[in-house]
Amino acid sequence: MDRAEFLERLEEDSLLLGEAAARDMTAAVPFCAGWTVRDAVEHVAEVYEHKIAAVKRRGERPEPWPPTWPEDRDPLAWFSDARARLLDVLARTDPAAPSWTWWPPDQTAGFWVRRMAQETAVHRVDVQGATGTATPVDAQLAVDGIDEVLLLMFHGDWTVDPQPGLTGTVNVVTSGSIWRVAMTRDEVTVVAGGGAADATITAEPSPLLLWLWGRAGDEAVDVSGSHEAAARLRQRLALATQ
Repeated sequence: MDRAEFLERLEEDSLLLGEAAARDMTAAVPFCAGWTVRDAVEHVAEVYEHKIAAVKRRGERPEPWPPTWPEDRDPLAWFSDARARLLDVLARTDPAAPSWTWWPPDQTAGFWVRRMAQETAVHRVDVQGATGTATPVDAQLAVDGIDEVLLLMFHGDWTVDPQPGLTGTVNVVTSGSIWRVAMTRDEVTVVAGGGAADATITAEPSPLLLWLWGRAGDEAVDVSGSHEAAARLRQRLALATQ
């Protein structure tokens, strides 16, 4: 996906999120224990504020964070305002401009265009699921989101948080794309393309993305081979994305 497509998805999904939230701010959010729609809206608004600050500070990490927000702030009005300002700053800023990010290989404003599109898509499903019926994540965006969560958030060195009980190899398959995930005690390695594995997880892009993010039950995916290995992948991924 290119920058324009990410911005388009961000604009549309954030609009749908706000519309769904307005139906019932007190509704419980499925798969997010203890969260109401109000909590989700406030979370997304604060995430937007943080990314606006990160882009505007041109490489400087926003600290201290968070600031003290007004206690009487209306969550939906805050979300709407932050949404408008985020869309504006991302559209106006050169994607190659410096920006602090949590991903060392990419310290540019363009990183946040993709990340905010993905963040918003998942939380849009959260809020729609709480107040009505959630529509699927756009298939192209979902495939990109699977790639993002596996390669940017899961892959890497785990020596500071070793997981001796959550190991194995799993192929993750959707819509012509395959990732092979190898989990050892101290490392997770993700590569494009399949190979020998303990299990293979297959689903359409949207349900697979939501399953990886803990937003769908096991009925959303098909597992061949070791169901235990598939469960270990999901458990370990939850540690990486919490």
